[in-house]
Amino acid sequence: MALSPIHPGEATADLCDRLGAQARVCQLPLNSYGGLRALAAPIACVQSFEDAGPLRALLQTPGQGRLLVVDGGGSRRVALLGERMARLGLANGWRGAIIDGSVRDVAALAQLDFAVLALGAVPQRAAGTGQGGAQAGIALGGLDVAGGDWALLDADGLVFVR
Repeated sequence: MALSPIHPGEATADLCDRLGAQARVCQLPLNSYGGLRALAAPIACVQSFEDAGPLRALLQTPGQGRLLVVDGGGSRRVALLGERMARLGLANGWRGAIIDGSVRDVAALAQLDFAVLALGAVPQRAAGTGQGGAQAGIALGGLDVAGGDWALLDADGLVFVR
């Protein structure tokens, strides 16, 4: 794993001030649902539209302290992540998930030491058919992000750094 370009304890605002245009701010209107509200971590990417299978497959692998970034196509019809999948990821060393889509079990997610950012919440779970999968890179909120990039999130927002 590459060394972090983010200083220990650094806030997103300070990172943006320090790096300028190299600090790429996600413009999606994401809400925080997890119990972990601030985090700096390397990312892994997955693309999955209304299908939780690819997320589950990745969360079953060793997370090594990474943050899963999901291109869910912005769907708010079904939840791609809930309590059980968050617990699975946590047990395998993942630090959290950023989802361009929806989650469920928000009261339970808030109790976990797991970062969760998503567009919204909906009680209907997604299918698990396995369409989609791990990607080297995805588009998220007007940004191209790739596995190995670093993410910093806090109450002010979400920033990616290469």
